[in-house]
Amino acid sequence: MQQNQRSWQQRATELIEGHRLRGARQVPSPNCNERPRGEVSLVVVHAISLPPGVFRGDAIEQLFTNRLAAHGHPFFAAIAGLRVSAHLLIRRDGECIQFVPFDRRAWHAGRSCWQGRSQVNDFSIGIELEGDARPFAAAQYHRLGGVLQALVRSYPGLSLDRVAGHEQIAPLRKEDPGPGFDWQYLKRCLHPVPP
Repeated sequence: MQQNQRSWQQRATELIEGHRLRGARQVPSPNCNERPRGEVSLVVVHAISLPPGVFRGDAIEQLFTNRLAAHGHPFFAAIAGLRVSAHLLIRRDGECIQFVPFDRRAWHAGRSCWQGRSQVNDFSIGIELEGDARPFAAAQYHRLGGVLQALVRSYPGLSLDRVAGHEQIAPLRKEDPGPGFDWQYLKRCLHPVPP
């Protein structure tokens, strides 16, 4: 049993090469900069759908790459000028898109605080899940679980108990990933039972 689990963890380590998730589609975002010195010590889980309640379009990619047309949907007029990004987006089917390498600072957390530390973007990795208040897809949990395992193996300052929702680091401003996110199910995905 331990050998099966160890080989699974070794495969997870191999997922990250050069601060990029192997197998993720790379869509570079200009909305990032150099990370200050110090270890990455937190993963922040977000939820996003653009327009709200709509999945599978390219609006999220357009937002994170500063190409979102304000006239594309009534909701876009208010957000088209935002300069935001995340390191990763995990779509409903488990597809993963990387916008920012993990060694750079993505602009995902905004005004936030974690365990007394502000400037959360400085020491965190932001992962967006395509979704809203509705339940997330099993494929997303499984992909997120694998990504978290790989991140923990690749960045010594991270651990599986250093994962927070956006709502936990900015409770007065944000509600994501929200009630549709099942933290217990994610925990089960983090510790797969070997066959």
